[in-house]
Amino acid sequence: MTKNDTVRVFIPLKLQRRNGRSKIVAPRIEALSPTGIQDPHVLKAIGRAWSWRRKLESGEFATIQDIARAEKVTDRFISRIMQLAYLSPEVIDELVMSRTKPAVTLNDLIYFSSMPWRFQKQSVFDEFTRTAV
Repeated sequence: MTKNDTVRVFIPLKLQRRNGRSKIVAPRIEALSPTGIQDPHVLKAIGRAWSWRRKLESGEFATIQDIARAEKVTDRFISRIMQLAYLSPEVIDELVMSRTKPAVTLNDLIYFSSMPWRFQKQSVFDEFTRTAV
């Protein structure tokens, strides 16, 4: 085989860690995925956040530390994820009911939950937000 017969194929992949496991992700996979496909990690985190919020409000648990002991996780983790329970109703509706995939990561979603409600929807679903955060 001569040098001119060689074909090189370059596939730009990146490694991403999810739940302690490495996953190979093709570039721009978010843009290629069909609408209606939601990241299960986002849905699970929102579900947990609302469940923990209800448990605190109902008096089932008195503190975040009590929830952390019951769930066998750190209170820091509970505090971070519980911020998702304070996303605007518009964002929750888009994420859970319409299954619209956010343009940001779960960590960014947690960050945006502290913003005023009127700015959250644009920040979460705007493609250009990803580069700004």
